[in-house]
Amino acid sequence: MTENESSTTLTNRQGHPITDNQNVRTVGNRGPTTLENYNFLEKISHFDRERVPERVVHGRGAGAHGYFEAYGSFGDEPISKYTRAKLFQEKGKKTPVFVRFSTVTHGTHSPETLRDPRGFAIKFYTEDGNWDLVGNNLKIFFIRDAVKFPDLIHAFKPDPVTNVQDGERIFDFISQTPEATHMITFLFSPWGIPANYRQMQGSGVNTYRWVNSEGKAVLVKYHFEPVQGIKNLTQEEAQEIQGKNFNHATQDLYEAIEEGNYPEWEMYVQIMEDHDHPELDFDPLDDTKLWYKDKFPWVPVGKLVLDRNPEDYFAEVEQAAFGTGVLVDGLDFSDDKMLQGRTFSYSDTQRYRVGANYLQLPINAPKKHVATNQRGGQMEYRVDTGKGQNPHVNYEPSIMNGLNEAPKKYPEHTPYVEGEVKKEAIDRPNNFGQAGETYRRLNDWERDELIKNLVNTLGTCKKEIQNQMIENFTKADPDYGQRVAEGLKNYEQNMSNGPIGSTTSDEGVEQAKEESRASDPY
Repeated sequence: MTENESSTTLTNRQGHPITDNQNVRTVGNRGPTTLENYNFLEKISHFDRERVPERVVHGRGAGAHGYFEAYGSFGDEPISKYTRAKLFQEKGKKTPVFVRFSTVTHGTHSPETLRDPRGFAIKFYTEDGNWDLVGNNLKIFFIRDAVKFPDLIHAFKPDPVTNVQDGERIFDFISQTPEATHMITFLFSPWGIPANYRQMQGSGVNTYRWVNSEGKAVLVKYHFEPVQGIKNLTQEEAQEIQGKNFNHATQDLYEAIEEGNYPEWEMYVQIMEDHDHPELDFDPLDDTKLWYKDKFPWVPVGKLVLDRNPEDYFAEVEQAAFGTGVLVDGLDFSDDKMLQGRTFSYSDTQRYRVGANYLQLPINAPKKHVATNQRGGQMEYRVDTGKGQNPHVNYEPSIMNGLNEAPKKYPEHTPYVEGEVKKEAIDRPNNFGQAGETYRRLNDWERDELIKNLVNTLGTCKKEIQNQMIENFTKADPDYGQRVAEGLKNYEQNMSNGPIGSTTSDEGVEQAKEESRASDPY
């Protein structure tokens, strides 16, 4: 060991001590992210390969086919003022879609009643190729830097020794990650257990850019509001439902479509000028924050309808592969650190999980002609050559009838980037402001449920973890912290760990012992 190491010093797999495990290396502290983030790339690449072949996250899923119908405008303005993406331009234009809903933390056949964010991933099969919008039901996230994503998921996954989800491990991480206070406020409220997939919101979570035909850009956020209304469950309701049907959300979605009750969401977009907005008390690229409607209105731009169930679950739902880097002309990335980290991680995961040729599978293939110079790899079953292409030429450029670059129709968006390359947190973290606002905006019964679920999970944690969480909640709102503190003071300690928020996990273990009935061997 070197002089600055001890037996518990964090290193990478090369043995290099990690001096900053909180921030990726960026141009300035807002981004964009640089490619030479070796520690991050090693960490996230290993994380992407932790499960074979099940998804590391979003393992439990359901899906359906449908269409997106554009309104062709942005409020009273032509939508072309903001984006040249073709799927939005014409009123009534329909684009085929496939949507996959999921739970995040648990495995392929885990109950759909667990307290967990829900995935809301949409594949738009546009005339320019595929656009993947990979989001969640909740509009924010736990962390703002992708280098922390493996740590976050490890904390929420079952204990590597006991294989039981452990609230103490979760809040050990969360208590030291103050930016997560906002997301925890949503997750432990009824918003943490949607009633089903049809009656939950969808959100792109990250900040993206729209680019118009002049190459000018604006920052955007995407939202999907269910026409069916929004419904959530309390912890007790979820536990009761789980005992009767742990597939309830998948069954609900499938049967609704079979009966012709097609789920529908209206798509809204928020727009912000593309700069750092010093007038705000947060950074608009921070995905732990909401853009409030009163300052940045939601504008409807289309509707999403699901009208056809998969014919084969594995071929379509399980092998469906999404990536945040899958954008069409007129859509672009922002410098959001989480978005840039996800853009590497998601597609890297699919190449590992499904294979190098996962984009040749019908569920993932674009509904347009494909011509590439990519060859070989596991499970290749066709060569994507162009019509009349010389089969001997799998490179570019060539004068021997190979593939050629497409002519540029519009100017590219060329944002100006300047700054020191550094590992550093953003300037306006404001970790607690919106968490307090969300707490105050909850209905009374939602606040009561939030406090109860937090107390039931924090009650099994070490005192130091409890105190740190009380401090964080108090910084968000004094009443918030006081109610959690009072709840913990009156909490009856037990040693049982179970699904987060659970009120009776210890009882379940004892009940199985005491009420079980003996059978004779056969």
